[in-house]
Amino acid sequence: MTMLRSVFDAAFIRSEFENSGINTNFIPSIWKYVIQNPNCEWRQIPSLPSAAYSLLSSKFKPCTSLVDSVIDSTDQVTTKLLIKLQNGASVEAVIMRYDSSLGKYGGEPRSGGQRSTLCISSQVGCKMGCKFCATGTMGFKSNLSTGEIVEQLVHASRISPIRNIVFMGMGEPLNNYTALVEAIRVMTSYPFQISPKKITVSTVGIIHAINKFHDDLPNLNLAVSLHAPVQEIRCQIMPAARAFPLGKLMDALAEYQRKSQQKIFIEYIMLDGVNDEEQHAHQLGKLLDTFEVVINLIPFNPIGELSQFRTSRDEKVTKFQKVLRNTYNIRTTVRKQMGQDISGACGQLVINLQNKKSASVAPLKDIEDLHL
Repeated sequence: MTMLRSVFDAAFIRSEFENSGINTNFIPSIWKYVIQNPNCEWRQIPSLPSAAYSLLSSKFKPCTSLVDSVIDSTDQVTTKLLIKLQNGASVEAVIMRYDSSLGKYGGEPRSGGQRSTLCISSQVGCKMGCKFCATGTMGFKSNLSTGEIVEQLVHASRISPIRNIVFMGMGEPLNNYTALVEAIRVMTSYPFQISPKKITVSTVGIIHAINKFHDDLPNLNLAVSLHAPVQEIRCQIMPAARAFPLGKLMDALAEYQRKSQQKIFIEYIMLDGVNDEEQHAHQLGKLLDTFEVVINLIPFNPIGELSQFRTSRDEKVTKFQKVLRNTYNIRTTVRKQMGQDISGACGQLVINLQNKKSASVAPLKDIEDLHL
């Protein structure tokens, strides 16, 4: 018995429709029906050519993944979805809610009310092995298909209307490049219609993928997990950095910025005594001096017993931020911590089911929430 494919596996369903002589323009309306009717049967979708029904039944499922559990943080601001794939593996996606009206714009409350950001996984596990990240401890298991990436948005949309998407969940998105590009093209078209400007892809710095990123996905936001201002420290905390020397990475980012004319988001995790001293702030400021960037300082979320790092003290983070802002005039934000109590904060996403008690959530942590 061959595994049925997700109806959201865009390239596959398109080629199957073309091979059967069915108009591919029907596909977006099939997607819309599936989003609105989670447990639908194919024959319930109105007005398709008869060949489409038999093709859908023989090769596709409305969803190949299912939501295994939904865990809300105590403040109701963060929701973590544990999603089970049809091969038995699991990934996590995190919904983060913001109330725009709490912010100010020109002295007045911002318009827009509630908005939600979805943090999406691109792989089961990750082969980058960053030492401060829980997902890295899992090792790499598998790439997600286009459909499995899109289905995270389908599941989340049923819980909260999603306006922003960040690819900052499990995995290195640019190591699953083809599926990532295809999934984003689905998300930005009908019926999802998420604006490319509201989508951010985060990478440790896969140079060959950054080189083609703008051509394949114009107007998207690129975030780079830099985490250190010099190659030596970067290699200590991010073993994968050895393959992507800092000088070459900065050259690739300069070229990306020249082509895209967009600011780049720089993610920088604050590790006590490792990369959070004043000298590091000056090194970072000089490194990014010619770039148009926003730096996002991320307070480290300890990962259970495993952690060899400590969280930087607040005053150190503030001092670091001041150096970047005042000396180098770089917009620098400190990430608001969300979802720590449900292991849904930055760097905390790990599938640890064997230790999972039904009533409690292990105090591990997970993801990012860029303010775009």
